[in-house]
Amino acid sequence: MKIKVFVFNLFQENTYVLYDETGECVIVDPGCFDQEEEDELSHFLETQNLKPKYCLNTHAHIDHILGNNFVSGKYGIPVLIHPDAAGFFRNAPAYGSMFGLQVNEINLPDTYYNDGDEVRFGNSVLKVVATPGHADGSVCLLAESDGFLISGDVLFFESIGRTDLPTGNLDTLLNSIHRKLFTLPDSWLVYPGHGHETTIGHEKMNNPFL
Repeated sequence: MKIKVFVFNLFQENTYVLYDETGECVIVDPGCFDQEEEDELSHFLETQNLKPKYCLNTHAHIDHILGNNFVSGKYGIPVLIHPDAAGFFRNAPAYGSMFGLQVNEINLPDTYYNDGDEVRFGNSVLKVVATPGHADGSVCLLAESDGFLISGDVLFFESIGRTDLPTGNLDTLLNSIHRKLFTLPDSWLVYPGHGHETTIGHEKMNNPFL
């Protein structure tokens, strides 16, 4: 599996395109907010001859779903997210205004995935692992055959997701990381929702929150 990362919107959010030799791909947490960012994403997909199959959200904070309507509409693909995150979509315009963003209504997901589900595209598989604590409905996406995960805002390089926003809970987040992520091999790469990648082993040894 190959990974392309884009850094979008004023929150410097990481949007990921995961793809393999078949040309099928998934778009994870599309944060593209304006025409320039939408064009950057679509240009990459077109020049690489990629065919999007799903839009996947690790959670539904506004910076991670700003581009949902764009990618689902342009490519005719379904949006998938954990059911516990659905409430954030209904309040997206209000959340956006808190940060000075004019956000139109963001469509509700087409379907939902739950803990343990698998998302298949091309010859690739992502496993959905529920990791609440940063926000209700937070999940990580594990590529078991490739040894990496997309962590959303659960785990960062030497940091963790904030828990002072609605539905955040520090004890729940720490439990998610220790029980769901730190049981993975130390060599696994972690691709977070903000900032650069890290490894499970590095965070076990160096993360001051853990």
